[in-house]
This record gives sequence, C-alpha cells and structure tokens, in this order.
Amino acid sequence: MSQVGAKVSRVSRIWVSRLPGERVLARESGSRHDLSMTDLAAFVAGREADSPRWVWDDTARWYPPLLEAGVRVERCHDLRLAHQLLRRAPAVDQGLLDGEAEHWDRLGPSASGEPALFAPDDSLEHLDAYVEDQRQLAAVAASPDAAKLALLLAAESSGALVAAEMTHAGLPWSIELHQRLLAERLGPRPPRGQRPAALEALAAEVRQRLDAPRLNPDSRPELLAALRRAGLDVADTRASSLRRLDHPGIESVLRYKQLAHLFQNNGWDWIDQWVRDRRFRPSYQPAGSTTGRWSSNGGGALSIPAHVRPAAVADEGWLLVVADVAQLEPRVLAGMSGDLALSAAARGADLYEGMVDAGAVASRRDAKLGLLGAMYGATTGESGRILDSLTRRYPQAFGLVEAAARAGERGEVVRTLLGRGSPSIGDAWDHDNDEAPPDPDRMAARRRAFGRFTRNFVVQGTGAEWALCWIADLRNRLWRLGDGQLTTRPHLVFFLHDEVVVHTPEALAESVTREVADAAATAGRLVFRDVAVDFPLNVSVVRSYADAGKPGSDESSARSDGSDAATATGRASFQAEGG
Repeated sequence: MSQVGAKVSRVSRIWVSRLPGERVLARESGSRHDLSMTDLAAFVAGREADSPRWVWDDTARWYPPLLEAGVRVERCHDLRLAHQLLRRAPAVDQGLLDGEAEHWDRLGPSASGEPALFAPDDSLEHLDAYVEDQRQLAAVAASPDAAKLALLLAAESSGALVAAEMTHAGLPWSIELHQRLLAERLGPRPPRGQRPAALEALAAEVRQRLDAPRLNPDSRPELLAALRRAGLDVADTRASSLRRLDHPGIESVLRYKQLAHLFQNNGWDWIDQWVRDRRFRPSYQPAGSTTGRWSSNGGGALSIPAHVRPAAVADEGWLLVVADVAQLEPRVLAGMSGDLALSAAARGADLYEGMVDAGAVASRRDAKLGLLGAMYGATTGESGRILDSLTRRYPQAFGLVEAAARAGERGEVVRTLLGRGSPSIGDAWDHDNDEAPPDPDRMAARRRAFGRFTRNFVVQGTGAEWALCWIADLRNRLWRLGDGQLTTRPHLVFFLHDEVVVHTPEALAESVTREVADAAATAGRLVFRDVAVDFPLNVSVVRSYADAGKPGSDESSARSDGSDAATATGRASFQAEGG
C-alpha cells in the first residue's frame, strides 16, 4: 500500500449528517450522537485533539458556523466535491457509486450568505454521509489509480477548508482608501440609480462624438448601432475590437467603458456588499470549473482589478506575503509527461531561458511561443514551425498534449495526472438540431474545438492539482507558526490558480516566506514523484497588495530547492492534512 493509502487507513473518520428538526447526527466508530448545531461545535472541538477526518456533504455549509464558534478543523472529506470528481473519473467504476447517486448528482454548492445551516426539507437535506462515504471509499479502492485519486480527493477537500477559512478571515481592506480611489476617478458617490459625475460627463462626450444624442452607452445594442451609424464596420463592442477602429469617438468610448466597469464591479455598492469589518469576504467555489480550478460565487474574488488593489492593506503590525509561481503550466507539462529534457530546462527561475540554454530554440520568445502553442492549440503558422522542432527535442511533453488533442477529436474523455476526468464531448454539444441530419463540416469543427479543449485540460487540470497540494500543505505550515485563533496566526487570505497571499505578523514574515517555498517544493514531489521539477516563486513582502512585485518591495525569488529534509517534512505535513 502506498504512503498515501496507508495514512488514510490510520485516520479515524467521523460522519456528520443532517436530521429532521434541525438536528445533527455525528457517527463515529461504535457510537452515534444526536446533536444540536450548538452542541456540534463543542463536539468537534473536543474530538479535534485526535485529528479525525470529518466527513460531511458540503464543507461550505458545515465549516463556516464552526469557524464562527472558534473551531478549526484539521481535515475533512467533502462528499459533494468528491462525488462530483469521481463521477467523471475515467478510472472509477461508476456502478460502485450507485444508490442515492441521483441525489448526490443534484447536490450543488451552498450559496453565499445562507442564513442558516439548514435549508427547507427536501430529498437533498437528509442524505446519509456514512452511506455515501462507503460508496466512495469502495470506488476509490477498486480503481487502478487508487493512490492518485486518494491524494486528489484529500487535496480537493482541503481546498474547501481553505476557501471557508479565507472567507471567514477575509482579505484586509481599507474602505477609506477604496472610497478615495473611487472619488478620484468617478467623483462623489451618486444617488442610487444615477451615474457618478465623471461617468455622466463621459457619457455626454460619447454621445457628442458619435452624434447620438439619445445613446445609453451602457447598452451594448445601442452602442453597437451608434458605432455603425458613424460609419464603423464593427461586430461587437469589446475593447479589443474597438481599439482597432479609427474614429475620434473611440477614445471616449474606451474611457467610458473602463470607468463604467469600475463603477459597476468595484464601486460603492461592491464595498457595501462584500466588505465587512474591514475585510473583503468573497464567496469562493472550489472546483468551480471543469479543470478543477476555482471560481467565485460572488464578489469577483478571482479578479481583483489593479485599480482597487491599493485598498488591500495589511493591518498595523502585519504584512502581506504575496507569492506566485513562475510558468506553472509549462512546468506541470514537464512533470506530468516525465520528459527529462524539459524537466531539466525547468530547473531554474526561467524555464524558457533553460530551453534556450539547452540549445532547443534560438530565443526565449520562440520557447514561449512553442510551448504555449502546444498547450493551447496554436499549431499553425510561426508557432507550428517552432512546434515541429520542439516536438523532436521534447517528444514526451509535446506528445502528451498532442495525444490529448487527438483523443478529444475522437470524442474521448481525457484525464489529469491524478485522475480528474474531462467532460465528454456530448456535455458541451449543441443539441438544438438533434432532429436535423448531422452536418459533417459542423461536426468536424466541433471535434477540432473539443480537441483544443482536451489538449489544455490535461495540463491546466494537473496544474490545479499541484496548486491544491500547495495550499493544503501551506495551510498547516502556517497554523504551526503561531498561537491562538486562525486570525491571530499567519493565514491565507487569497488564492488565485498560481498565486497566494498570506496575512502575517511582521515578526513571522521571513518564516512565512520559507514555508510558502517549502510547500511549493513539497507539492511538486507529491504530484510528480520521481520527476524533479522546480517550482520557483516570485515572493513579495508588502503592506499593500498593489505593491507586490514592484521595485522597492521586499521581494525575493524563493526558489524551492527540494532538499530531502524539506521534502520529508512537507510530505508528512500534507499527509497529516489530506491523507
């Protein structure tokens, strides 16, 4: 049995289910407990000393009330996320998930801001956590990829804990600074339903320059019609399309769209809704995309625009440690393919320069163009010419994405390194004309498009798996650095695919920087095992998120050295978290 599987078998499990009458059933080996929600918090706190795995239907429903009660959970198994993942895993016998599968298939993520733990009584409210867990354990145990799936499920569930903790802790936010930024660009806050002064002035300028006195520039159809009446051949109102046009009114339209976006997406109403107690508290959705990447249920958590980032300011006596991974997906491709030549190029701060140094390409630009072309399907023109040469140099890496593309074109499902399956081509197929005879040209185009999707899915999805392992390990490392509650220790406050932000007391900033890098090295070892790939980080220690990566910030390239000691410590840390 693998280390992962062995560790899972030694961790006790406690199953938590909802009962009628707003009661909770907590089931552990040899006993059952009928509890109220208030009782549950004390029950969980009392059991945490034994580091059990809490098995429940949805972390986003159960964990926030525990955090509010001051209870941190070390590990859990999120049945909803796991069921969703296993349902698409090619290496899982779907028959082993039968039973209440139709109910678990319909169980969606808990919505942001739910007023209570319990929703109205229906078929999804009283699902038995124990019974579903047994089905999932049996399905994983019977899979030829059991060890990889166990690691992925543990990382997925740990990510759900991180998401709840980040919403609970919040990203420190200066309302005063944010309001000042808005006033500088938009003018005073307007009455509800009206435009700010600067935006209204720009709207008048747009109308004048396009000779459209009744134009509402917020209406895309009206703006498109006004542009066409002005003699412009334009198919849409996207900024990228407008920049290609030659007309004196285009600059005004672009400035209007930029300020309108700020007002609508990060204006005063956004502050009212999403900033509480001087903290930005968005609603994250782990595995919100098909690749396993996160999305957001609200607040625009995964897109904090540059013009409001200055408002993300650490508390007095605290700092933000901001770390992002250099060239994550190309490094992931090197590791998952086992291509030793590309892995060697990835042993450094710049993988593309490593390819140049190895003589694979003449320039860094060619290296980047070729690799991105391979991963995203730009296989013609200049990119295609470079691809031919790189395929001969890195046959395993480039062969992997090419095989994924061909599989997609045949309508087949592909999988990530740890076992997450892609949607089928039928899930994305347009069924509007199922009654009509199939159009061969249209079907061929769809298959080529699906091939481009599967080509990137295998790499982006595996990158998401690496990132989950990174934050799962980092979460526990940060907990061990301090004392007291979650928010009195260094803690994660932001995560975006390949970037993390940690809020830390000033005295612990250097330690946090080391732990962030060591966790990245550990994630690489966990996911890619025997293939040595560096995951160097760009790390900034700043007061304001806007200063991360700028000259003058306390920035270092925290290169993961993958030392045996760091790897052993990190592996033990993550296994304690996720299995």
